[in-house]
Amino acid sequence: MSIERLADSDPKAFLKRLPTAPGVYRMIDAGGTVLYVGKAKNLKRRVSSYFGRSLSTRIQLMVSQIADIEVTVTRTEGEALLLESNLIKSLLPRFNVLLRDDKSYPYILLTVQDDFPRLTFYRGPRKGAGRFFGPYPSSWAVRETLHLMQKLFPVRQCEDGFFRNRSRPCLQYQIKRCSGPCVGLIAPEEYAQDVERTIKFLDGRTSEVLDELAGAMDSAAERLEFERAAVLRDQIVTLNRIRERQYVNGEGGDLDIVACAQEAGLNCVQVFFIRGGRNLGNKAFFPQAPQGTEAAGLLAGFLAQFYAEKAIPSELILSVEPEDAGLLEDAFSERAGRRVHFRTNVRGERARWLEMALGNAQIALKSRLGSQAGYARRLEALMDALDLDELPGRMECFDISHTQGERTVASCVIFDGEGPRKSDYRRFNIEGIIPGDDYAAMHQALTRRYTRVRQGEYPLPDVVFIDGGRGQLHAAEAAIAEVGVSNVRLVGVSKGPDRRPGTEQLWLLGQDLPVILPSDSPAMHLIEQIRDEAHRFAITGHRQRRAQARKTSVLEEISGVGPKRRQLLLKHFGGLRGLVRAGVEEIAGVDGISRQLAQQIYDAFHHDSAGS
Repeated sequence: MSIERLADSDPKAFLKRLPTAPGVYRMIDAGGTVLYVGKAKNLKRRVSSYFGRSLSTRIQLMVSQIADIEVTVTRTEGEALLLESNLIKSLLPRFNVLLRDDKSYPYILLTVQDDFPRLTFYRGPRKGAGRFFGPYPSSWAVRETLHLMQKLFPVRQCEDGFFRNRSRPCLQYQIKRCSGPCVGLIAPEEYAQDVERTIKFLDGRTSEVLDELAGAMDSAAERLEFERAAVLRDQIVTLNRIRERQYVNGEGGDLDIVACAQEAGLNCVQVFFIRGGRNLGNKAFFPQAPQGTEAAGLLAGFLAQFYAEKAIPSELILSVEPEDAGLLEDAFSERAGRRVHFRTNVRGERARWLEMALGNAQIALKSRLGSQAGYARRLEALMDALDLDELPGRMECFDISHTQGERTVASCVIFDGEGPRKSDYRRFNIEGIIPGDDYAAMHQALTRRYTRVRQGEYPLPDVVFIDGGRGQLHAAEAAIAEVGVSNVRLVGVSKGPDRRPGTEQLWLLGQDLPVILPSDSPAMHLIEQIRDEAHRFAITGHRQRRAQARKTSVLEEISGVGPKRRQLLLKHFGGLRGLVRAGVEEIAGVDGISRQLAQQIYDAFHHDSAGS
């Protein structure tokens, strides 16, 4: 890659010097803020087009603010697409379509490398051993499929540590959701057959599975094994029901159906995931885009960012043809290592599926518009209740969570004009205070947060809510005053005398008595929503921190068990629970653990129970 910039040179000379190679360009204003990031198959032609005569109002507005242009030349269009997506996510230029979709998508993982493979939920990079199936649009879709698989083919779904330490079958075997491989209740060959059918089903080869099951049922009936034949018959019935519900008629491959809807300045993109002919579910996205962005531009920006780091199916069925469709197709094909096709003019079953995706996008958009209207009313009510000069553009709320002073965690949640900004949420592990001192914890959290705000890492909020009364409010006031932050409205939110929801009291600086809003006040409803979100985020972080501490605390106290040995033990037994259940001989079987050390480890976990 190479980089060139306009800087103070003559614009015409700069445009002449631009190469005809693929690459990425960045439009920058006088303050150094990136206005727009774009990709091009031919940089010279694309960048020069911005200085032509026929430009839309939106583009004219952007061009009028350009003070500098940076150009990065890439080797291929695929590189340009990936670089553009990464820059948009990191720089958030206001003239780009912005997709807030930071989560990776979940998969089903089958550990085919094990003697008795396991089916499990998986989220993360698809590396290492095992077969991955998906992606699924949500955790719920994965768990529903895993639940169906237990009914169809009883392949185990338990943790490895639990599996290795069984001496008798668990409840899943009793309710016929597992075949009991942990205690040898199924032959390896028969289990392998269930695994093979699982793979075929998840690959979309359901007809093969049905033929196999039908043949096996007939054979069992001929051998007068009627109980076995009945089990196979039930599997066939269940499989047919699933196929009727999940399968797309006439489809056997992988494709995504993408439809977009626009109304009142809001955008919705609905994606249906089809894998192996199975409908894995759908998900709605609400990308931000400059006013006046048309559907073709919206879809182009969405596709480039959405598939930047995700597996790309062989076919995308789209409600409109995106801008630069040819460039996107070529870049996607290069990334996927095979030809990727965009389809817009489809018929028959595909047309019905596209119509359904478009209908879902419109319904989701109307729902969002309705909720945003309600949210806007709450913001206006909050502005009046707190006597603000204008609608609050950014609100932060802090809460403290601990258990009798143990592992204190402070949360900071952020709401803006559209609702919660979960990507901006932060937690603070509180250290160096007297356990249980909430005032000191609040002071430390706000000092750390607003030191970084003061340094320009985060924008200054309009309102800061503190979960607590006058004491917490004054601790917050002292903290932000110490770091030199001003012009922030501080509000303490405490429970009423009877601690019932709807009786909260608002504490404002300089007032001796709290403000009590009516329980049906839209402003109060918004404050409760923000406060409850801060509480949820704090208590989740505290529980995670406490669980992690307790997971290793016993091992840390054993002489001779350092970090490497702790890691080996937990990995070998699949976690602390498996280790606690293990006997001395099993512990001694771990590399680097002597018989004497194994006895010490066993005694550390069982000393209390032995002495009671």
